[in-house]
Amino acid sequence: MNRESATPLIEMSNIVKYYTMARERTTILHEVSLTVNHGDFLAVVGPSGSGKSTLMNIIGCLDVPNEGSYKLDGTEIKGQSDNKLTEMRNKKIGFIFQGYHLLPKLTALENCELPLIYRGMSGKERKARALEALERVGLGHRLHHRQNELSGGQQQRVAIARALATNPPLLLADEPTGALDSKTGMEVLGMMEELNRAGQTIILITHDMEVAQRASRTVVIRDGVLTEQKRRGSHEAYARSHDGGQERLIEQA
Repeated sequence: MNRESATPLIEMSNIVKYYTMARERTTILHEVSLTVNHGDFLAVVGPSGSGKSTLMNIIGCLDVPNEGSYKLDGTEIKGQSDNKLTEMRNKKIGFIFQGYHLLPKLTALENCELPLIYRGMSGKERKARALEALERVGLGHRLHHRQNELSGGQQQRVAIARALATNPPLLLADEPTGALDSKTGMEVLGMMEELNRAGQTIILITHDMEVAQRASRTVVIRDGVLTEQKRRGSHEAYARSHDGGQERLIEQA
């Protein structure tokens, strides 16, 4: 993870994503362009239906654009085979989800070892990598605890450690605090800030501007259009309208 790398980790140019049903085309992303450098901590914020999940799927090589260019660590994603996309996901991206996705019968250590099995690592190397990752997130004392023996915050830390164990250039976090209370959520975000200060590139997907403000960069997506905010603290305020419970973005005064 080199902050000084001249090649951006992510280069998206004029990305368009649409779906066709019953001969009608619905465009989800409209000519989205985005650059993420090594060492960035970027938040992508927007309400439900804004296109942020579709954008996340493309960033995570779970989907491909219909038009435009997406280069991940210098490799063009569009046109790659499913096997190549799987390889890119395994080597380049560590995923963190709202629901943790831990296997309940496995210990924290075993959950962290799981993705390394697919790398063909020896048991000794897997254990060392998983142990190091759990130590980084402050769970060296919970190695042999299972999911039902861990708090929500500890389960999310295990999920983060599992993502870190593969040593990916990018951590892609989808609403990582969504299932946590506010205090625990802020603790998890603080840990992610520490990882970023150590050089880890992070993209955080969220609907919550308070969460987004913990990142050093923010982009707002609305109706499939991406807008870059200038700097931390200059975001558009994100609010809920009391008219029908609709979410909306409002300009800060």
